[in-house]
Amino acid sequence: MRTPLIQHYALFFSIFTSFQSNPATSLNLHSTTFSVTDYRAIGDGTTYDTSHIQAAIDACSAAGGGNVIFPAGKDYLTATIYLKSGVTLEIEKGARILGGPRLVDYPVESKRWYVVLAENVTDVGIIGDGVIDGQGLKFVEKLDEKKNVMVSWNSSGACYGDECRPRLVGLHIVRCDNTLIDKVSIYGDFNTPNNDGIDIEDSNNTVITRCIIDTGDDAICPKTYTGPLYNLTAKDCWIRTKSSAIKLGSATWYDFKGLVFDNITIVDSHRGLAFQLRDGGNATDVTFSNINVSTRYYDPSWWGRAEPIYVTTCRRHSNSNAGSISNILFVNITSDSENGVFLSGCKGGLLSNLKFINVNFNYRRWTHFADGMVDYRPGCRGLVNHSMAGIVMENIEGLEVKNVNMKWSDKQLKGWNNPLDFNPSTVNNISLLSFHSGIYA
Repeated sequence: MRTPLIQHYALFFSIFTSFQSNPATSLNLHSTTFSVTDYRAIGDGTTYDTSHIQAAIDACSAAGGGNVIFPAGKDYLTATIYLKSGVTLEIEKGARILGGPRLVDYPVESKRWYVVLAENVTDVGIIGDGVIDGQGLKFVEKLDEKKNVMVSWNSSGACYGDECRPRLVGLHIVRCDNTLIDKVSIYGDFNTPNNDGIDIEDSNNTVITRCIIDTGDDAICPKTYTGPLYNLTAKDCWIRTKSSAIKLGSATWYDFKGLVFDNITIVDSHRGLAFQLRDGGNATDVTFSNINVSTRYYDPSWWGRAEPIYVTTCRRHSNSNAGSISNILFVNITSDSENGVFLSGCKGGLLSNLKFINVNFNYRRWTHFADGMVDYRPGCRGLVNHSMAGIVMENIEGLEVKNVNMKWSDKQLKGWNNPLDFNPSTVNNISLLSFHSGIYA
């Protein structure tokens, strides 16, 4: 039995390290309650309440656990607060927890730059109809409709290059086991990078259900830095993003196995279902089912080229190891997209045993952005000129296509050269059964 640990709130916080649930104490709905206002939290949105909130959390945990209440009608400004074992934050409807905009108020280590942090604790949760708002736009140096320019934190000495931008992750699940994320709504600025919805890192037995994610960067993003990731299920969700709706990677030093994505709606996204293996980890036994995808072009400074499905294994650097992808099923998928599918293995990192069953691809153009490129980023070969096709294939050993329909708008055929684009020297063992390609008015 999995226990609801986080339920029905919005925007920008993180759970970090060794987060486990106990069905016997699900959500910690004890009669013991501790109001942050009883610990002198003001809730005026301008005065920092960090120490007062932390005092309520500490007292609650010391008393054996319970609920820390954030009363309605107030805005509680805070830097990082630390959840303790046995504590559930209850954010009442009309209450908001606001992340403070000053870097100096957050921990020295960049990996702890979050509003809510749970480290080495058990039986914790967040419930209620209130809002957690990290105020990510406070860290934008220049607003840009193409892509906001983020403040750089190089001066901290804790990061380099791209990592020196704030990571405005909605939910960050790190090295956790038996986690359920249910009815969470995450709204991030659509033009802001490093603004992921839910990152699942080195965690096992995770279930994500009935979530709404509308954000600028990757929406549901499993990663492996220090260990493998097994048994992730995401279902019954709605997603819009300027990056990938669902993406494995790009941090992929360890393996992924046993992932299921079902009954998901993806709208107006830059990329739909994606594998971005770059660091030597392997992915196997992954199923995508009953998914509706709409992908379109955005400014090319964002990774993505409107691919409904994107499966790649190219090495991040010339000295990186190559990972492989195998036993992947796409079943009952419908897409309306400005570009085709991209399936690209590499030497030493083949794609094998891929299956497309009961899939409908509808291809048309409706934005003004240039086409005719494939996107290998990050690393690898970058953006490469290449004519569009229904499915582009490289370095594949085993592809089964069954009951797949490919339809093309008769108004925008320019640039679409082939339904299937591949070199027989790198693509082997293709099976096509009931494959159709044609024009629609």
